[in-house]
Amino acid sequence: MPEKHFRTSELARAVGIHPNTVRRYVEWGLVPPVERSPAGYRLFTQRHLDCLRLARLIYAPDYPGLALRAASNEIIQCAVLDDWAGALQKAQAYLAAIKAELVAANQAADLLENWAQRRTAPSNDAPLPIHQVSRLVGASQDAIRNWERNGLIRVPRNAYNNYRLFGKKEIERLSIIRMLTRAGYSHMAILRMFLELDAGKTRHLKKALDTPRLDEDVFYASDRWLSTLQAQEHLALKLIHQIEQKIASGELVL
Repeated sequence: MPEKHFRTSELARAVGIHPNTVRRYVEWGLVPPVERSPAGYRLFTQRHLDCLRLARLIYAPDYPGLALRAASNEIIQCAVLDDWAGALQKAQAYLAAIKAELVAANQAADLLENWAQRRTAPSNDAPLPIHQVSRLVGASQDAIRNWERNGLIRVPRNAYNNYRLFGKKEIERLSIIRMLTRAGYSHMAILRMFLELDAGKTRHLKKALDTPRLDEDVFYASDRWLSTLQAQEHLALKLIHQIEQKIASGELVL
């Protein structure tokens, strides 16, 4: 029986996207190379439709950031090569990585809330210079200066030489900033949380980390990192289900 062919418009209708989006996915290599008819029309097959449905599943949600998108693209590339067992393996690894990121992000947010309840009172201990603080908190001096420029911390200065003076309170705050940035939270999310904290609100800081303010008009995945990871976990589960369905039945059906 001859293989069934689809035109661009038919493929677009089957997946629920615009024909231009189909062409864009072809250009991006998200489907296998496409043969053309003698008249020049693209001749898509069921294999193209399966890859397109998988790509649409990955690309339909909000952009999750470069690293997560790159990892999910590896799943599509296995499908493009008709390696569905490899695609399943990649999807399972992706789910495991997302779960690990979620654990780290939640742990960091929980530690933040614990710290907020027991912050150190001002101390009379001698302040430390930036090079000592850099070693103490495990962040470069440039990173510390960048955090200060971005409003995450205000550091007192020596009135005579204008050197930064880091007391115990500043060092604790730097440790929290480092922990949150390593867990994936953006500077905007951390600043949003500190605005709440500095206004005297020591509870629900985890929610503040994940809830953009009305005056934030540009959003990145890391500005609402917990929600992004939860959405990607749901996506990974759907990908695994769809790929298992393809392996079992030979056709991907949404």
